[in-house]
Amino acid sequence: MSETSMFKLDPAPKVITFDCYGTLVRWYEVLLSEVGATLAKHGAGDVSASAIIESFSAQGRRLTAEKPHRLYKDILRTGFSAAFGEYGLNPSAEEIEGIASSPMTMGPHPEVPDVLRRLRERYKLAIFTNSDDDLIAPTVARIGVPFDHVITAEQARAYKPSRQLFEYAYGVMGVTPNETVHVAMGMYWDMKARHELGLRGIWVNRRNETGNPDWLPYAEVSDLNGAAELLLPP
Repeated sequence: MSETSMFKLDPAPKVITFDCYGTLVRWYEVLLSEVGATLAKHGAGDVSASAIIESFSAQGRRLTAEKPHRLYKDILRTGFSAAFGEYGLNPSAEEIEGIASSPMTMGPHPEVPDVLRRLRERYKLAIFTNSDDDLIAPTVARIGVPFDHVITAEQARAYKPSRQLFEYAYGVMGVTPNETVHVAMGMYWDMKARHELGLRGIWVNRRNETGNPDWLPYAEVSDLNGAAELLLPP
């Protein structure tokens, strides 16, 4: 579904906010490699890395909704242990730790640094991430473009799609929601929350997935170049 015609730059945004994992950096690609290597060590040729990641995603939705707040590193460890366990596999603590720390190694998608540099000429930039401060810091450094704000779940004590993280972020940034546009790959984690908050949004559909019409309106693009076309019109 393409709803770019519903996207409006009026009122002009002051801040463009981004999800990080998947949207800006190679989340899925790195996890496929890390999980695939672990499966190979265990001789689990009948289990796909993508199945483990999908299972982790379901575990993550459950764990991030639980209270009290848990650090994302703990959710990664617990979630991936449970995901492997669903397939009768029991990787070592060291193997799970390798997967849980892999976000620190994630680099940007090829077009991302150039697009962000262009956007910085007109807007402030922020990251809203379901991560911890120390986990996200090296990832942001790898992007190589300064951000005005990096808002984490650790700071907000809540995970997307909870509105608590968004509301905390707007307070920190000193803007109202209609002074922002949210750009993200995550349909459940980001487009759901954006819809409930009434935010303008751009869905970066890198994996050619099917969107959720319940969370319209949002513009749909295939990568960050498409977002730039909407945010930097001629």
